Amino acid sequence: MHMTAMYERAVAHFDLDAFFVSVECLKDPSLKGRPIIVGGHPVRGVVAACSYETRRYGIHSAMPMKTALKLCPHAIILPGDRESYGIYSHMVTEIIAENVPLFEKASIDEFYLDLSGLDKFLGCYQWAAALRKKIIAKTGLPISFALSTNKLVSKIATDTVKPNGQIEVPPGTEKAFLAPLPVEKIPMVGKETAAQLHRLGIFFIRQLAETPRNTLSSLLGKHGAALWEKAQGVDHSPVVPYHEPKSISTENTLEQDSQDTDFLETELLRLNARNAFDLRRKQKFTSCVAIKLKYGNFQVASRQMTVPATASDHTLAGYVKKLFRELYIPGQPVRLLGVRYSHFRENGAQLDLFEENDHPGLYQAIDELKDKFGWESIGMAKQRKKSL
Repeated sequence: MHMTAMYERAVAHFDLDAFFVSVECLKDPSLKGRPIIVGGHPVRGVVAACSYETRRYGIHSAMPMKTALKLCPHAIILPGDRESYGIYSHMVTEIIAENVPLFEKASIDEFYLDLSGLDKFLGCYQWAAALRKKIIAKTGLPISFALSTNKLVSKIATDTVKPNGQIEVPPGTEKAFLAPLPVEKIPMVGKETAAQLHRLGIFFIRQLAETPRNTLSSLLGKHGAALWEKAQGVDHSPVVPYHEPKSISTENTLEQDSQDTDFLETELLRLNARNAFDLRRKQKFTSCVAIKLKYGNFQVASRQMTVPATASDHTLAGYVKKLFRELYIPGQPVRLLGVRYSHFRENGAQLDLFEENDHPGLYQAIDELKDKFGWESIGMAKQRKKSL
């Protein structure tokens, strides 16, 4: 008999509430309870995240910033702090990794935990509740979770108790729990599929579950059969074990296309400094550096090179400049820039493994300042000059 057949599956879905906004409120407590939008440029950007206070105006993530500002013109707009979000996400990931033998990191703020078998000890729900308290205590971030026998039901259930809630859907009650919810609550039901179902008079998951499987298959193909199964509360998808990312990359879409080579090079050095800081924080070296350019006509060009393993800003900056000067087509306006590191090597002895000319003590002091005041608080002379 297969191991999972010996006991009920127990899958918890943990979701950090309004994650980007929550991090911003930790950095500045005066923002708590106020309408906040984390997003890009007011004209070209989209909403990355929004507080619950703005959602009542109909604002949601991926909405164009122009639209969001029309709906809630008094909202506080924040540009976002990718570095801080990464730090807090890593903190939560480490807490989960220390406590859970098998988990999947679905996104920067979302996790699936396979707790199957833990009911023999404390009980899965109590165990998950204790973990949630630990995450809140250690990070200060609000987080919600749901526990059921599969990923689908747990994900849908988490949404019903957000923000800052928890719920259990006991085995055998999955179908009944889903029944009164709108069909849009099923993750694979987008606007187009919802419209098709509405035309058939199907608005709730109960109605979807009662529709013959063959009928849905004939109307929607394989998608229809999968929908019918989900409406029954059935989902066999496994929790995929989490592994550290195999690359570090940072990109920036410019507010205006630019062909100013000095500006473009300086911006690449700024992205490089962010990557290098992240690399050292992860205690790794990189031995492959790549840059990416997206021109104004949306044509994408990239180039990479193998390098001696390093984690120093100025060494990596030299490679980035070399790649840029080889790749860039003079006179072509650039829309987006990116820097990526890969082919990592573990840095087991912390910073003392840097090359002799890399001054590990200096980098350690610089990184301490960046940790305290933000990654852009100190940088290379050319980079700082351009940002002043």
